[in-house]
Amino acid sequence: MTIKDLLKFGKEELATKNIGAVDAELLLAHLLGISRMELHAKVIELPADESDLLREQYTQAIAQRLSGKPTQYIIESAAFRYLEYEVGPGVLIPRPETEVMVDEVLHQLVRFVDPISVIDLGSGSGAIAISIASETAGKRTVHAIAVEKSPEAIHWLNRNIAKHDVNVRVVESDVVDALMGVKADVVIANPPYLPDGQEIPQELNFEPDVALFGGPVDGMQAPLAFITAATRLLKSGGLFAIEHNEVQGATIAEALRHDFESIALHKDLTDRPRFTTATKK
Repeated sequence: MTIKDLLKFGKEELATKNIGAVDAELLLAHLLGISRMELHAKVIELPADESDLLREQYTQAIAQRLSGKPTQYIIESAAFRYLEYEVGPGVLIPRPETEVMVDEVLHQLVRFVDPISVIDLGSGSGAIAISIASETAGKRTVHAIAVEKSPEAIHWLNRNIAKHDVNVRVVESDVVDALMGVKADVVIANPPYLPDGQEIPQELNFEPDVALFGGPVDGMQAPLAFITAATRLLKSGGLFAIEHNEVQGATIAEALRHDFESIALHKDLTDRPRFTTATKK
């Protein structure tokens, strides 16, 4: 079976569960130790024994994906902005929607004088903090702190900081009492915000509940705790950015109104309301 045949097999199998062809490509490229782009650009020929092993491994990977396991967990890698992040069970897979929030924060850094202090609340894989540290390196002086309470997530967070060799400090703490007495210029957060018990796609069942569900009824319990923490942590004039679902914008704005101004709702790549920014009074 050629590489082309294998890829055709993978795409057809995943199509039975309405899973995109990209997943088949990512899984095969991972097993070959090449990028997805190289999969199409290179002519790859393997000896018979290696070809048999690859077919076996690929068949297993496709079966895992068909069971609902996210491709990112199978290959232990997720793309976010310009970098690849190591991910696995116990940590939320970074999403493209969050990239837009990071972009907005980076644009708004022009308001601040170096050195700029940035706190990423509930950091998970570290994608937000590391992206900001990486993309400002050599241009601005940014001191980033990643706050995370889950030991499982911290395992991946530390691996990603080491992988990308960025200056990000990790603080193991619940956001409720993290960094008491500290003040920052920017606080950015992607809290759990799904209402408890909400029906979710099969692959989300593999990701940690603590990073997904924000509380009963409307899912706002966790986001409100993050807002309280940001209110405590931010300097006057500081920037806050928080991700939420498409129906929580008004509740978020109301919670911010007392201590924040310039409250703005932003849309994601699919034109849905996805995050809110505000300036601390």
